[in-house]
Amino acid sequence: MATLPRESAPGTSEVRRTSEVPTLIHSASQLLTLAGGLQRGLGLGRLGLIENGAVAIEGDRVVAAGPTEEIRRRHPTGLEIDASGRVVLPGFVDPHTHLVWAGDRAAEFEMRLAGKAYLEILASGGGILSTVRRTRSARVEELVAEARPRLRRMLAHGTTTAEAKTGYGLETAAEIRMLEAIRTLNAEGPLDLIPTFLGAHAVPPEFEGRAEAYTELLCQEMLPDVQRWWRDKAEGEPLPFVDVFCETGAFDLAQTRRILEAARALGFPLKVHADEFGGLGGTGLAVALGAVSADHLVHTPTEDILALGRSDTVAVALPCTPFGLAEHEYTPAQAILEADGLLAIATDLNPGTAWCESMQFAIALACRYLRLTPAQAIAAATINAAAAIGRADRVGSLEPGKQADILILDAPDYRHLGYRFGTNLVSSVIKRGRIIL
Repeated sequence: MATLPRESAPGTSEVRRTSEVPTLIHSASQLLTLAGGLQRGLGLGRLGLIENGAVAIEGDRVVAAGPTEEIRRRHPTGLEIDASGRVVLPGFVDPHTHLVWAGDRAAEFEMRLAGKAYLEILASGGGILSTVRRTRSARVEELVAEARPRLRRMLAHGTTTAEAKTGYGLETAAEIRMLEAIRTLNAEGPLDLIPTFLGAHAVPPEFEGRAEAYTELLCQEMLPDVQRWWRDKAEGEPLPFVDVFCETGAFDLAQTRRILEAARALGFPLKVHADEFGGLGGTGLAVALGAVSADHLVHTPTEDILALGRSDTVAVALPCTPFGLAEHEYTPAQAILEADGLLAIATDLNPGTAWCESMQFAIALACRYLRLTPAQAIAAATINAAAAIGRADRVGSLEPGKQADILILDAPDYRHLGYRFGTNLVSSVIKRGRIIL
């Protein structure tokens, strides 16, 4: 079996490149193309399944996908990968992560086991604020060094594109250091990172009891400073998303609206953390402001679920978070699908509630607690997840012209995703046409 050109994973020193030659992955027991665009409502789960399927690659792009005999006849190749007995599908897209931080919160995990609630820990100076203290004191190089092993594990479990938020700085200089770390990791590759500015993750300790003053600082100083820095450092690149944690103990609905409207006026695209612990109306606001996604959505009011179904705002469920908190309520995925909403899933990788780098585990949880079928969960982790970060035109499916971001599973049937957990079913990760792992 011939192999694709290899490129080393981030943090390794050797990168061996070979000439770009047409490549064929063939004889897959099941090829999942996820072709046909976004999947709304009860239509979620169209895998575009082709038995004995093949994918033709030229350079970093997919040029064709279909039955092996047909693709082999139409696309002569220089390199071939025999995927007999294995599933081939698009790389996972993780549309909600807090990839960059310093330190850990293992002690708080023990506190939660002893009966302390998350919001109680936050009110006593723990939670997000404990990570803020460690992250503020870290240099960019330290943030990159701590995040790099997490990126390796994400790649190893099949994530090829991910969103990465700031939000543990909560002051301009520290937030910009986080953005710089995200840009550095993205430049190292091979995993593509989509940045989000989450300066409104929590009210910092120096503003305790003065959320209005911090909201004003975000609107009048931090957002313009981030915009100027980004345009200076990343000339020509799209501005990062701006996100707000609309929640009891963080930012109320009025403050969330002010921050998001200020961000939109500066040209930032929008995302919203909403309804994790209570329904404050953040999801409805996300829809009204045209946010690309509203995330968490555990306690979303019915009227906001209906609004999602009438919009293009993607509902991003984060099943690892209630699992990590040992809670019993999850995103009402079935209600969102019945309302014709766009549903995606993500890991919510973070140090406090969901230190999980595996989209495979998010899929397994989605099948059990969101009552998704494996096919629905896979679509929510690929094409719909790509839409939740504005990248559905580039990744999330295996169609001509899209990036050749491809997984080969050590399993003969796609339903092993969801069915199995606590193991890694990915045998090969191909990013932009090159084998990474």
